[in-house]
Amino acid sequence: MTATRGLEGIVAAESKVSSIIDETLTYVGYNIDDLAENASFEEVVYLLWHLELPNQDQLDELKKQLVDNMKLPEAVIESIKAFPLQTVHPMAALRTLVSSLGVFDEEADVMEPEANYRKAIRLQAKIPTIVAAFSRIRKGEEPIAPRADLGLAANFLYMLNGTLPTDLEVEAMDKALVLHADHELNASTFTARVCVATLSDVYSGVTAAIGALKGPLHGGANEQVMKMLSEIGSLENAEKYVVDKLNNKEKIMGFGHRVYREGDPRAKHLRAMSKRLTEETGQPEWYEISVKVEEVFRSQKPLPPNVDFYSASVYHSLGIDHDLFTPIFAMSRVSGWIAHILEQYENNRLIRPRAEYVGPDMREFPAISER
Repeated sequence: MTATRGLEGIVAAESKVSSIIDETLTYVGYNIDDLAENASFEEVVYLLWHLELPNQDQLDELKKQLVDNMKLPEAVIESIKAFPLQTVHPMAALRTLVSSLGVFDEEADVMEPEANYRKAIRLQAKIPTIVAAFSRIRKGEEPIAPRADLGLAANFLYMLNGTLPTDLEVEAMDKALVLHADHELNASTFTARVCVATLSDVYSGVTAAIGALKGPLHGGANEQVMKMLSEIGSLENAEKYVVDKLNNKEKIMGFGHRVYREGDPRAKHLRAMSKRLTEETGQPEWYEISVKVEEVFRSQKPLPPNVDFYSASVYHSLGIDHDLFTPIFAMSRVSGWIAHILEQYENNRLIRPRAEYVGPDMREFPAISER
């Protein structure tokens, strides 16, 4: 046996959820371009979980179920208030709070498909509320309850900022959620499947996935992109900043992807949305700096931007704190995690790979006096 670093090129599972074939991303056979332009996030959630797009009645029912389950247990709110709010990273808080949701769910360890689906609804509904509540509480503000007349994207922005978002802001948030919903066997999704393959519960699988997403080589990249844009500060500084970084062999976040060589198909949608949104909110400099960074970087390295690069300026323009970017990724990707978790349960086999041993040859055990 020989090891393949990072399991690159290894096919570890069969799946009907999503695919990346010839650099085209699909969810259950639908091109991501079609979904980004035509589908709401709730439609995508239904698609990932049922493997078919919903009709109007099915979509209405899903939306109602999500809104009805968005409220958090009071003990979870009190837990947030007990955190060291000035130092804890939101992803660490999210990981802990999602795990705690399982404590309050009487069905947490009930493994029937119907119970797992109800848990899926609860998790998809409550994670946006957790992120919004955490953001408000650490600013000394009280959480805001969701509104029954708003979809998930609009509700999140409303609960976060306390004001009704504009149509373009809702469109931007919804599109970002659609684009981040699933991405085949990425690190966090694979982590979720490994976890539940032991027949652990849905909450454990999603908590494990959040732990994997927390890392800067996965979900944390968009936060680092915005940090870079903030450090650059103005269009005039962009070229020198990028050239200096590259000369010092420092990494520029938001470019390249292991499974795409010609370009991440999701990036163009967020690039276009960044341009529209930064113009509407009076912050066109963030789009302009991003474009300049891309131009300079690609003149030096043949790597196109990935989904993280332009999502940074989109989220910033929505008034979202930079360290909340990755929790928002989780808010979307939980739909895909759950789809894979449910699929794993349906045709389960314990995931147990082998390792190539490269340590010392067989050795004799010496007495302690001889060491």
